[in-house]
Amino acid sequence: MRIRRVVVAGLAFAALAGCGGPGQEDAPSAPPLVSVSTPSASDTPSPSETPSGPASSKVADTLCVRMDQQLVQSTLAVPVVTIQPKTLPADFGFPTYDVCELALSMSATGPVLRVETSVLPATAATLAAARQAYVATKGEKALPAAIGQGGFGTSTFVVFLLNGKLYRLAGPKATPAKYVVLGQEVVRQTPGLPDAELKITRPDCDHGTSAAAKVMGAPAVVRRDGQTLIGDPVCGWANPASVLYTTVRRTPNAKALMAPLAKASTSQSIPLGDEGYIDTATGRTTIRVGDDKLIDLVPLPARALNPDLMTQFALAMSPLYTR
Repeated sequence: MRIRRVVVAGLAFAALAGCGGPGQEDAPSAPPLVSVSTPSASDTPSPSETPSGPASSKVADTLCVRMDQQLVQSTLAVPVVTIQPKTLPADFGFPTYDVCELALSMSATGPVLRVETSVLPATAATLAAARQAYVATKGEKALPAAIGQGGFGTSTFVVFLLNGKLYRLAGPKATPAKYVVLGQEVVRQTPGLPDAELKITRPDCDHGTSAAAKVMGAPAVVRRDGQTLIGDPVCGWANPASVLYTTVRRTPNAKALMAPLAKASTSQSIPLGDEGYIDTATGRTTIRVGDDKLIDLVPLPARALNPDLMTQFALAMSPLYTR
C-alpha cells in the first residue's frame, strides 16, 4: 500500500513572551484537536499493501525524512532523533490527519514529534472549529499564530491553515517559539513532496463500506485503512461531515474494561464476539474477543445513532476481527 504525506508549515506567533503555563498536554499520547486518537506508539497501525493500488511508497517520500534531524534535536533538547520507518495510520477526527513521526528517544514508548496534514480540504471555518474543539479541552491557553491564513498553538503544538489544508506539528513540551523553528524547517522541506492519495484501502475493510455509508449518512470520500504492528486491521472512512473507523486494543484487562459498558444505561447488547455493546448515546461500539482483545467501532462526531445501523456495520466488520 502506498501512503504519501504532505505537510507544510510556516510559523510566526503573534506573541511569544509569557507563552508557558499550566494545563500542559502530552501531545503524542493525547494529540490536541483530534476527536479520538489512534492507538499509541506501542501498537501503532501501519497500512498493508493494497493489491489494486500502486507499489508502497518509499520512506523518503515523507516530510519527516527530509527534516534536519540535528535541528530537531537541538531545538527540542532531546538525546536522539530517528525516523519512524513504518507508515503511520491517520488520526481520525475533525479534521482527520495523515501523519509522519520522528522518535525523540531510544525508547519505543518515548516522546515523538508528529507532523500532520489534513486529508480533506480545509477552510477558515475548519480552523475555527479545530480551535474551538481544543479550547473545549481546557488545556494550555492557545495563542494566535500568524502563519499562512491563520493558526494557533501552545508549547506542545501548532496548527494552521495554508492553501486549503490544515497542518499540525505536535510533540513534547517546549515553547511556542521552538515550534516556530520546527515549522520553519517544515516549510523549507516541503517543495516536491507528492500529494497524499484520497483512498488507501485494504480489500478486507471493503466489506464494511456499504454499511459505513449508512452510518455516516453519505459515502466516504476518503479511506484510510491499515494494520497495527501485530497485524490487527484498522479501517477508516471519512467525508466532510462524518468519520467512522475500526481498530483493536490489545489489553489483559479486556473483561474489566467491558464491565462498565455492561452496566451503562445507554448500552445495548449485541451478539458478537464474547460480548459486545453499542452506546446508544454516542454510537461507539465495543466487542470483546477472548480475554485480551477489544474491537472498537467509532463514529464521529459522537452522537445518538440508530442501533440497527451500527449493528449492521458491526456484523459486516466482525469477521475481520473475530476469525
